[in-house]
Amino acid sequence: MEDLKEADSKASSNFLEKIIEEDLAAGAYSRPIHTRFPPEPNGYLHIGSLYAVNINYSAAKKYDGAFNLRLDDTNPLKEDEEYVKAIIEDMKWAGFDPGENVFYGSDYFGKIYELTEQLIKNGDAFVCDLSPDELRASRGTLTSPGTDSPWRNRTPEESLDLFRRMKNGEFPPGTRVLRAKIDMASPNMNMRDPAIYRILDADHYRAGDEWKIYPMYDYAHPIQDAIENITHSMCSVEFKDHRPLYEWVLKALSFEFPEPPKQREFGRINITGAITGKRYLRQLVEGGYVDGWDDPRLPTVKGLRRRGFTKESIKAFLGEIGVARDMSTVDITMLEHSLREDLKAKAPAVMAVLDPLKVIIDNYPDDTIEYMDVENNAENAEMGSRKLPFSKSLIIEREDFQEVPEKGFRRLYPGNEVRLKGAYFVKCTSAVKDEAGNITEVHCTYDPETRSGLSFTARKVKATLHWLCEGKTVPVAVNLYGRLLKGEIGEDYNWDELVDPESKVVCKEAQAEESLADASPESKWQFIRHGYFVADLASKPGSLVFNRIVALKDTKRKGS
Repeated sequence: MEDLKEADSKASSNFLEKIIEEDLAAGAYSRPIHTRFPPEPNGYLHIGSLYAVNINYSAAKKYDGAFNLRLDDTNPLKEDEEYVKAIIEDMKWAGFDPGENVFYGSDYFGKIYELTEQLIKNGDAFVCDLSPDELRASRGTLTSPGTDSPWRNRTPEESLDLFRRMKNGEFPPGTRVLRAKIDMASPNMNMRDPAIYRILDADHYRAGDEWKIYPMYDYAHPIQDAIENITHSMCSVEFKDHRPLYEWVLKALSFEFPEPPKQREFGRINITGAITGKRYLRQLVEGGYVDGWDDPRLPTVKGLRRRGFTKESIKAFLGEIGVARDMSTVDITMLEHSLREDLKAKAPAVMAVLDPLKVIIDNYPDDTIEYMDVENNAENAEMGSRKLPFSKSLIIEREDFQEVPEKGFRRLYPGNEVRLKGAYFVKCTSAVKDEAGNITEVHCTYDPETRSGLSFTARKVKATLHWLCEGKTVPVAVNLYGRLLKGEIGEDYNWDELVDPESKVVCKEAQAEESLADASPESKWQFIRHGYFVADLASKPGSLVFNRIVALKDTKRKGS
C-alpha cells in the first residue's frame, strides 16, 4: 500500500479538512484518522466516483491516517464479482491504491446480525407484517406524519423469535421486515421507523445461500464504518437527510461503539456532457447504445482510460475543482484542459493523415527520397527529432485542398503556395477528377530553395500542412469521439433520440508515419493538427487502432 504517511502540509484546504483538524485538536478520537470509500459493486466507477475517492483518500494521507476500500455488497439482487474486480483495478490505476485495506460489507453479516438481536432485545426494533404497499402508505408525506404499525408494540421476545425465523427462511420475501423503532411523527421521513432488514430469496455472490435476510444500506453503513474504526465517513450531500439515522444507529449501539464515526457531507459534482448516473450508464451499456462499460464516450474510469486520459490529468482536475459544500456543475473543458497540460510536453508529435488525398510534385526528381528532420515535440526540445521520408508522391488531408476556395481558406488551392511542415514550399497547379467529379489527386511544384532548416526565404505563406510520403506509411484505424448525447436527459428521455450517431466516427483509410508501427497499447501521441491520440487497448502491430483523446485548441479555426 502506498505510504499514507507521506503527508503534505497540514493546513486545511477545504471545510472537511477543517472539521478533521478541529476533531484532532479536541482529542475526539483515541485512534488515528480513518476514512473509507464504500461503493456498491453494481456498476463501474466513473469520474464522479473518483471525486469522492480523492476526498477520502487525500484526507487520510494528509493526516497520517488510514484509508479503506469497502465493497458495500448488502444487496445480492444487483451485485457481482465482475464489478468488484473492476472497482479495485480502476482505483489502483487511478492512483488510489488501498493496498491490503480492501473489505466487504458481507464480511460483517454475522456481526451485524448479532448486534441487531441486541437492538431488538433493547426494544429499539420490531418485526413488522405490513405489506410493502401498506408500509409505504403508513409513512405519511412531507407535510403529514406517518401512522404506527399495528405491530410496533410487539414484545422484544416475539420480534426476536420472528426475526430468527426470518433468518431461517421460514417466510417468503415481502411478508415481513425488521424496522427500527424511532418516531413516526418525525419531519425527516428517514426516521419514521425505517426498515433495517428485509427477506431476499437470492444467493449472494460471496456468501452463497447462507443468508435469507439482508440489512438495508442505511442501517449497515454506520455499523460497517464503526467496525472498521472509521473516524470520518465523508459522503455526498444527498445523504445529508440520512445522517440522523446514521447517528441514531450508532447511539443505539453505543454499548459496542463508544467512539462512533462522524458522517459529514460534501457537494456532489456534475460534469457538463458527462453521464454519471449508474442507472443511465447501465441502460446505455445493456441497450447496446455504446460499446460496453469501457466505451471512450462514457465517463467511467475504464472509458476515460481507453479514451486516453492519464491518471495525472484526472488528479490535476480533481485538485483544481476542490471540494464544494453543495451540488455543483463543472464544465468538461476543465478536464480536457488538464489532459492537454499533462500531454503537451511528453506526447510525441507525429504526422497522420485521416482522409488521404494524393499530391504529385511535378518538378521533383523521380525515384528520389529525401529525409526531412522533424522535431518530436515543439514544447520539449529534449525529445529531439526524427527523419521523415519525402518524395515526388505524397498524401495530405483531403480537407486541406479546395478547388474553389471559400472565403478565409488559406490552405492548398490552384495558384496558392503553402509550406509542407519540415519540408518545402509547394504551389498548387492543377487537380485531377474522376468521372463522378471527385478530386483524385492534386498537382504542385516545389521550390528547392525553401527546404526547412537549410535555407532562408523572404516569401511568406499563410498555412503549413502536414503530409506523408506515399508508400512509406502504416495503415491505421482512427476513432474520432464526440459528445455521446445531443441534449440533456429529461423526464421522458429516449436514448434512440438522445444518442448522437455521429459521436463516433471511424476513419478507415487513415495512414500514419511508419514510426507508429510498433505503438504499444495506451501509448499517447499528438497527431499534428488533429489532437492527442492513444493507441487503443486492442491495438497491435498490423492492426493499429487509435482513439482521439481530445482535440487541439486551434483545430476549430476555420482555414488554418
